[in-house]
Amino acid sequence: MNSPKRTARIAGILYLVITVAAIFAHFYVPGELIVEGDAATTAQNIIASESLFRIGMIGSELVVLLSEIVLSIVLYVLLKPVNKTLSLIAAVSRLAMTTIHGLNLLNYYFVLQILNGGDYLAIFSPDQINALVSLFLDAHSYGFSIGIAFLVPHVLILGYLIFESGYFPKVLGILFLLAGIGYLIDTTGLLLVSGYETTPGIIAMVIAVAEIAFPVWLLVKGVKIDRWQQRTLAPEAA
Repeated sequence: MNSPKRTARIAGILYLVITVAAIFAHFYVPGELIVEGDAATTAQNIIASESLFRIGMIGSELVVLLSEIVLSIVLYVLLKPVNKTLSLIAAVSRLAMTTIHGLNLLNYYFVLQILNGGDYLAIFSPDQINALVSLFLDAHSYGFSIGIAFLVPHVLILGYLIFESGYFPKVLGILFLLAGIGYLIDTTGLLLVSGYETTPGIIAMVIAVAEIAFPVWLLVKGVKIDRWQQRTLAPEAA
């Protein structure tokens, strides 16, 4: 009877690890190293703090990605009693995002390769090298947004499954459905709308509330065992 509660708490811990590592990799370290509109200063900052760049932006992102793989499977296990097929689609969707984000890390390694001055870069001037650094950093930002596009189906399906589960509060499902719509609007804007550069505050707030409330519930309450058993013993949902 405690197994689903343990599974839920593992999911909550993974969410917590992802959140902390993502804040470090996507906000704190870039804020320390990257200066918008100043390619030369950005390049100098990365050269001067290469260890911070490697550990903070690459290492932390690897922690996020490895945790995402495990979380995808754990969420599938938690929600497959509601609908096995939809739960599988949600898991594959999140794994697709993780794969894209993993490949996207190559852009950071290209930055290091450029700044470490390989022989094949001897033909480039310092300004051209700085421009290439900015190019690959921008490419990473776009690659991240492309990955998030594959997260959209996961979040929307997750919201539906949570709402229908009976062993999680329906309000959490509603929050995830709203967050999925927010991700959809934001990703569409970033990738397809010229001039759209910043996530609107209301969208960021809705996403943050959903992504915080669910892990907290998983850690504190877990699942309602009686409802879980009813779902598990019921005829399997395709």
